[in-house]
Amino acid sequence: MTIPRCLAAALAASLIFASPLAAQDEAQAPPPNPCESGPYTQFDFWVGHWDVHDSEGILQGHNLITKEENGCLVLERWTSVTGSTGQSYNYYDPGIDAWRQVWVSQGITIDYKGGVDASGAMVLFGDIAYRSGARYPFTGRWELLDDGAVKQSFQQYNPDAADWVDWFTGYYTLREDEAAD
Repeated sequence: MTIPRCLAAALAASLIFASPLAAQDEAQAPPPNPCESGPYTQFDFWVGHWDVHDSEGILQGHNLITKEENGCLVLERWTSVTGSTGQSYNYYDPGIDAWRQVWVSQGITIDYKGGVDASGAMVLFGDIAYRSGARYPFTGRWELLDDGAVKQSFQQYNPDAADWVDWFTGYYTLREDEAAD
């Protein structure tokens, strides 16, 4: 069976012209986002623009928590009522199957890792390093409360007392402009 010349030419032309278009469509399709589900969303409850009060209800500062890098990074920007600032990078590291946080401010750095505990709280363990050179074991816990607030508590190990001591406890409430959205 022979294919008429005009049909063969049309078939060849469609193959030649279809391939680049199909390749172009494939090239334009966005790659799947690996950070939009699973463990990458475990810290989403902390995302927002927050007022932070201590356990006595005194305003301590404001914290803006955003998702960046297509959801792969939770970025913290802290400003205290006295004007001091700090930032943290928070991310799920699939290589170690854990969350990491690196905090940097003028006075300290904190580097720790962990994950969600049985109650649903994010719990991280590591070290706090002061600019003076002192370094101590440190832990942080973020817990979503029933009213949508977040309780954040830090403890530092005191080697002199051989005990963990409260370093800071803060209660996050969405700022008025956020709560209205």
